[in-house]
Amino acid sequence: MSRQLASKWRKTALLMKYPVAAAHIPQTKVFNSGNLLHMLHHYGMVFIKPIVGGGGYGVIRVSRSGGVYRYTHTNISRSFNNFGQMYRSLLRVKARRKYLIQQGIHLATIHGRPVDYRVKVVKTEQGWVFRSLVGRWARPGLCVTNLSRGGTMLSGKRALALSLPHIANRYKRREMRSLTLTCTHIMESQLPGIGQLGFDYGLDHSGKIWILEVNTRPQ
Repeated sequence: MSRQLASKWRKTALLMKYPVAAAHIPQTKVFNSGNLLHMLHHYGMVFIKPIVGGGGYGVIRVSRSGGVYRYTHTNISRSFNNFGQMYRSLLRVKARRKYLIQQGIHLATIHGRPVDYRVKVVKTEQGWVFRSLVGRWARPGLCVTNLSRGGTMLSGKRALALSLPHIANRYKRREMRSLTLTCTHIMESQLPGIGQLGFDYGLDHSGKIWILEVNTRPQ
């Protein structure tokens, strides 16, 4: 059996110890009122995610613009004139479990819908090998790209070509694979016994690669 670690917080904290990985990780904090207010004022947009959970379920996009606070949960958005009203409403909507706050990355899009990438590796007798590098395109109206939430799978090559046509496609795929191997070796050194990993990457409009999440039981 491959070792598993469900906590997004622990996996993020593990990688943050290493500058080569930390440079690609969005600012992440434990969910509470003070941290949320600070990050909204600093970044303008964040995502709150259950610390344990998958499939994009429970993920909420929260933003601040022109003094208006807004959150989007599934395909429903609500706006508020002050942070306190928004926060109280948010507490009623989110699941009754622990959350983290992640700096919002404005992902490259196709027809205005965000795209991210899943890179999967498995441990074999010959070492770690790549199983897939695919793009995931959000369905209309959603901010999450998960296939279980109606996202569309694209080849990594096609997703990059459509979302970032001005950036060298082959180079970016090579960069994702290189970062994946680096982070895989870091995680294996800290979590002996892991046998498979799924890295969820987001690319912003400049082409920078961000590590959005790491799964020890990728689908």
